[in-house]
Amino acid sequence: MSLQDDLTAVRRNLNELVRSVEQLERDVARQAPAASRPPGAGPMVSVPDTPYDSTLWTDSDDEGLGARDRRAP
Repeated sequence: MSLQDDLTAVRRNLNELVRSVEQLERDVARQAPAASRPPGAGPMVSVPDTPYDSTLWTDSDDEGLGARDRRAP
């Protein structure tokens, strides 16, 4: 194969990829309203941006790190 043949094949594959992605985007856009929420999902819960009370974390271990007064093995 020559370089020109390789470039032609790459262009053809790229054009096919672009067409496939465009078709996928159209399919997703058509199904978006139905797929916007998973079945059985409850109402949305808003989580405030305010910091949590630091006393909630008193006596807690750092997850994955173990207790504060002990060393990891």
